[in-house]
Order: sequence, then structure tokens, then C-alpha cells
Amino acid sequence: MKSNFLFVCAENDAILNCKAGGMGDVVRDVPRQIATNDDLVHVVTPAYGRLHKNGEKIAVLKFLYRGLPQEAFLYEIPGKKSIDNIKHYVIDHPEIVSGDIADIYSNDPDQPFYTDACTFSLFCTAVATAIREGLFGELQIAHLHDWHTSLLLFLREYHPKFQELKKIRFVYSIHNLAIQGIRPFENNYSSLKAFYPDILIDKERLADTRYKDCINLMVLGIRLADAVHTVSPSYKEDIKKPSNPPDFIGGESLEEDLKNANIENRLFGILNGCNYKNYTLAKRNTLYKNSLKAIFKWLQEPGKKYKADFMAHTGSKIMHLMEDKPNFICTSVARLTEQKFFFYKNDPGLLMKLLDKLEEKNGVYIILGTGAPEYEELLRSVSYERENLIFINGQSEEVIDSLYLESNLYLMPSLFEPCGISQMLAMRNGQPCLVHATGGLKDTVSHLKSGFAFDGETLQEKTDNFIAVFGNAVDLYFEEKEIWEHICKTAKRQRFSWEDLVRKYYEQLYLLPYFQKNTFKPKKKWPGIKSDNVIFDK
Repeated sequence: MKSNFLFVCAENDAILNCKAGGMGDVVRDVPRQIATNDDLVHVVTPAYGRLHKNGEKIAVLKFLYRGLPQEAFLYEIPGKKSIDNIKHYVIDHPEIVSGDIADIYSNDPDQPFYTDACTFSLFCTAVATAIREGLFGELQIAHLHDWHTSLLLFLREYHPKFQELKKIRFVYSIHNLAIQGIRPFENNYSSLKAFYPDILIDKERLADTRYKDCINLMVLGIRLADAVHTVSPSYKEDIKKPSNPPDFIGGESLEEDLKNANIENRLFGILNGCNYKNYTLAKRNTLYKNSLKAIFKWLQEPGKKYKADFMAHTGSKIMHLMEDKPNFICTSVARLTEQKFFFYKNDPGLLMKLLDKLEEKNGVYIILGTGAPEYEELLRSVSYERENLIFINGQSEEVIDSLYLESNLYLMPSLFEPCGISQMLAMRNGQPCLVHATGGLKDTVSHLKSGFAFDGETLQEKTDNFIAVFGNAVDLYFEEKEIWEHICKTAKRQRFSWEDLVRKYYEQLYLLPYFQKNTFKPKKKWPGIKSDNVIFDK
């Protein structure tokens, strides 16, 4: 008999224009793998006032929210690909609107999570109503993703009209523990009591560990889910330890809850995966052309006029590279946040030393991304100062695909990393990565085998080691071609396949049998070369 799954999430890259980060990739890929097991998958996200417009309205959802009758609308919408056993849905309501981050999330610096908590509490109530009314069929598994969906567990536990949800096994995935969705219990329009005025609040059970007058929606998922999933084995171990920022980012005050979940055999660390077939292949030797096309397009957009001078500056640099090609290219692609680029913001001299090393070899560093204003300003400032930093301050899939293909070394110095997908995408193209040995980066990149890694006990030790490992890696490219090529080949052979990982989902998270066809394929054996004689310590 087929099992029936529901994925509830803020992002879904299997539909158009519904992605802000790695969660969207996971929610795209895992259902596709589940579908190969002949099981059924329904995926539902908010419509954000826009995603329902090419869909088919299939139900009106009536429920109480803020103590008032509400009507929301469930739409079935097409996926980017039509795949048997998968259906995609969005929920529309006048108060579920696009945010200013990727047209999904809202930025509320004065009251963090104020708008998003309103959006997702309404969304969760509508989803619970759809489940109760059987609009997704008889479900065995509901798989929730990050704090945006955890109020479904609150409704299952405390709302008298949603007790039917207790028949379903609820799995909760943590994609980024640092973003927790903390809101007051009461006395605020965006508070638990405002959302559900008729439900008695169990403050002792639901309170945040630091702010006793608040609910922490991330920890709500950890406390109430049947299984809790972190997106890499090493991240699971990291978050059971207390944070000591910036030297170490661990449980972010939730470590005791995570340790309790582990003791109760509810906590599992399973790596995210990567696609190795049916993915878009970039064309070689199109990096600079694609970059100029993207910049010209952005210059036509009214919202980017304030960046026009800098974009022209970047375009000029790229034109120069077309005429005088560099001997070495390293790359970073990421949202510009503390998580991804804290090392550069904390010590701008670090970035200058990397650029100095590249200058010795006629090398360049290309960074693509948008994000926090202070990080954008830092990189714009360095780009004006240093000729060999090319900062592409925008988002373009074509440019990103070209960077993964045509660069020589991918840099990922994340302060912490639950899993990471960029390193997998670069390695898929045979590009070695230099990473901070943390979380999922530690699980995917092996120093001197499939790439390079730096670490240390303190931030200063990490910074010094980063500079040393980077310098040695660049020298290796020019001086030890045989070893470099072996590292490239080893990186390209790595397989973090969803087929193998979703089998673990079934065994550990879903407690269901997995019968995916053609699972066992012989793996080609490759001769290895020893690199023990190469020392990359300080």
C-alpha cells in the first residue's frame, strides 16, 4: 500500500519563484525521491499573494483565527516538472503576502519575526484545517520544515478541533537553528495569545529558555515532534553543545532540548543531498558573457539604480578579464550574512591577504551575492580598492552555474553551516572547495582528499589557519599539478545522492519501508594517490 506524505514549508523550489535558500532545494528534491518509491507526496507553501495565480482553486478553508471566522483558499499549482505521485499546493489569504527577502520572508528589525509569525500562524491554521478535512487524503507522515511550520504541532497538541492530527507521524527538520521565530506569549498583535485567544497557553512547557514571556517556535518543533532531523550528522553533534560565539556556534541556547530529544531517540542527523542527473549544465567559457548580461539587465531595473555606478564598475572589471584572462579564479556564492562571511567582516585584513596571494599568481576572487547592507558595503569598498576582487552584487542562476563550472577553487568560510549545498554543486563539477570544518562542511569536504579545510580553537586560530591553507592550496595548483588534478577528480567522484539519503529518512524519520527500484549500482573503482607528504598546517 502506498504511503501518503505532506511536506509543509515556507519554500519549494519545485514551483516557480518560491526559493530563498537551501530549504527550497531540499523540499524540491526529497519528494521527487519519495515518488520513486511509489509513495504519494503533497507539498504546501503559502501563496504570498502571488503563487496561486496560475493554479486551480480546489477548496475554501474555513476556520477560526484571532477569534474570528476566516476563509483561506487552497490551490493546486503546476510544478516546474510534472512528476507522478507529487502534487504542489499553495494557500492564499489576504494577510499572507510577500516579504522583502526573496519575496517570501519579511525583515522586521524593530520586532524580529513580527510579520512572519503572523503569516505562518495563519498558514499553519489553514493547513491544519485542510488536513482535518482530508484534502490531502489519509496521511501517514507530515514533514515540517523550520520554525515557520511548528505551530502545526501546537495545534495538534492543544487545539480541540485538531486532535485528528495526532494520528499522523510528524517529522520536524531544522535547516538553520540560529533563526528561531521568538514571539511574546501575549500583549502583542503578533503573539501566541493573539493568534489563538481561546487556547489555554502552557507557558511552562512552551517558554523560551532565555525569554520566559516568549514562545520560541524553533524549540516548539523540537519539543513536540515525533522525530527531529538536522541536515547533517556533524551539525547534530555541534548543536548539542553550548555556543561560544564567535569561536563556536552550537545549540544557540536550545542545546538542552536537543540533548533531551537525543536521549529520547528522536534526534537524527542526516545529510542533505545533491542531484547528479537531470540538472542544468552551464556552457563552458560563458562566465564573463553571462556576468555582463546579468549586470546590463540589473541596470535596467528601477530598484537597482542606486547600485548603478558600482555595477558599471564591476562590468568594467569583467571586460578587462575578457581581454586579460586570470591564471586562477576562486569563487564564493552566498547570501551576504554573518553566517557566511563573518570572517571577512571581523577581519578585513584577512580578505586583503587572500587577494595579495592571488595577485602573486595573477588570480582573482569573484564573490556573488546580496544581503545585509554592511556586508554589501564592505565588499563594494574592497572592490573599489583592489582590482582582483570582483563583487557581483546581484543574483543570477546563469552566472552562478558558470562560477561552479569555470572557477578553480570554491571558498566557503561559513562561521557555521548546518549542511550547505554550494560545496556539493562545486564538487559535482570537479571544483575543489576550501571550507571551514564545521557542520555539514566537515561531512562533505575532506582535507587534502576532496578539497581543503581550515579550523582552530579560537577565531584568531581559525583566521590564521584559513590564510595558511588558502596560500598552500593556491601554491599546490601551480606547483603540484598531479596532486591538484587528483583532488579535483576525487571531488567530482563524491556522491551525496538523495537516493541513499532518503532511504535513511524512511528508516530513521518515517519508520516506513523503502523499496526504491534500481538502488544498488556497481561503483567504479578509482586508483588513489597518497598525499600524506603534503602538509598544510601553519
